[in-house]
Amino acid sequence: MSSKHAFRVTALAPSASVAQAINAHWKEYLMESAELGAFMLSTCICGTLIYSKQSPLNSLALSPVFESSLMGIAMAATAFLVIQSPFGRRSGAHFNPAVTLTFFWLGRMHRWDAIFYVAAHFGGAVAGVLLARGIVGLPLSAAPVQYMVTLPGKYGSAVAFFFEFLLSVLLMSTVLYTSNHRLFARFTPALVAALTVLYFVLSSSISGFSVNPARSFSSALFAGIWRSIWIYFSAPCFGMLTAAAIYIRWVGSDRVYCAKVFHDMRSVCPFLCHFKRMYEEG
Repeated sequence: MSSKHAFRVTALAPSASVAQAINAHWKEYLMESAELGAFMLSTCICGTLIYSKQSPLNSLALSPVFESSLMGIAMAATAFLVIQSPFGRRSGAHFNPAVTLTFFWLGRMHRWDAIFYVAAHFGGAVAGVLLARGIVGLPLSAAPVQYMVTLPGKYGSAVAFFFEFLLSVLLMSTVLYTSNHRLFARFTPALVAALTVLYFVLSSSISGFSVNPARSFSSALFAGIWRSIWIYFSAPCFGMLTAAAIYIRWVGSDRVYCAKVFHDMRSVCPFLCHFKRMYEEG
């Protein structure tokens, strides 16, 4: 684990200004934007290939479960690659405003970093869908794809909210318990990917799978469909904050060592990082 870059921390001072935050961490902000942009680009392209009536796969008459499984595998692979990428290793691979808000609430992020991360997520998500539209064209906007907009399924809004909430609790719980355990930290990207496959298989007919406000916003913006958008803004935030509250109740706030989803011990860390302590205590 030794490296000349190990535990190099560039966290902002509590009194840091906006200008100081941008000067210190503008690269991380752009990385977070690029990460969610790449995720949305993959979402739109894979979604069009799997669900569009104009897709070559349409002639195979795949079952809904098989389609959801394919989409889940594609998104799991994308999430895994983003987390493991140089960008993800350095920025923390949040690519989700709900994740950022949770780490801020846990006291592991400076307020300016949290604000710029969230702004980067929304900007990156919109840019990703815009790029996908330029590549895919009409099939992306036509039914049933419609920019992969997230909508409640056949069981209604209440069930969709509960499911998004539950998925968010499970996702953030997994991140917190694994990334803050010296034996399991290296497996966090793989576990997040495995959960993504499971989510798509279970939730495609219930909530459309989001657990990410910026992801749902970007699709709704281009599709012009805002029905039940409140679910995809509120449920992920409430769910992840609930998971964090349970974690610190059972384990303790001092056992949240860093705001990175995956801390590789080599990349620069922009957060209020105590990751080294995890190994010293172990």
